[in-house]
Amino acid sequence: MYWIKTPHINTIHGFSTRHGGVSPEPFLSLNLGGTEDLSENIAENRKRALGALNIDMSQVSYLNQIHSNSVCQAQAGKQTGDALVTNQKNIAIAVGAADCYPILFHDEKNGVIGAAHCGWKGTLARIVKNTLYEMVKLGADINHIKVAIGQGICAKNYEVSLEVIQQFREAGFPENCWNGRQMDLLKANEFVSLESGVLSEHIWSMNRCTTEPDFFSYRRDNGKTGRMWAVIML
Repeated sequence: MYWIKTPHINTIHGFSTRHGGVSPEPFLSLNLGGTEDLSENIAENRKRALGALNIDMSQVSYLNQIHSNSVCQAQAGKQTGDALVTNQKNIAIAVGAADCYPILFHDEKNGVIGAAHCGWKGTLARIVKNTLYEMVKLGADINHIKVAIGQGICAKNYEVSLEVIQQFREAGFPENCWNGRQMDLLKANEFVSLESGVLSEHIWSMNRCTTEPDFFSYRRDNGKTGRMWAVIML
């Protein structure tokens, strides 16, 4: 009800949907973030959703996200950046999204996890590469890291400026990451994962678009919408 999971990652994790919460329209109903909904609604939604994963909010490391490529060492509470890594057990790490791609990382053998929020700016700045690098510094092995890419806005619904496309071209992204002005952030983040040394068989994608009814979408809802979380914990 609350979470979509991947068989790819063998630890506590999930990508949230919009279902099962208490928030009214336009945040109907499992809004886990943002500033416009009532704080008590968000708190109750977090309690319900995290409870389904046997996580308490006091264990969660989450972010004030700034569309950067900045990676934080996880600690319970709120930090500023766009990705989190840890090798500590019982600290849940969470990233929020409402069109940007949430990506979870897991090295089961070495006990290291990561989570990244990947909008176009973070993707362009290779936040996935930075997240993987910080995981390796904590003892992960790039050959063991599995990458799970959650729901995000799909290329056919994501038109950007020609200037943005040119920035990706100049940053060395392949031409299959866009078609005209339709930007494919999923392909772009898959490319960065592979470029960084992740094995192709270790990359999983949900292949769902946030404009579908099960999800919140900033674009579809003209900026007034809820937020989903992607969560992982050792």
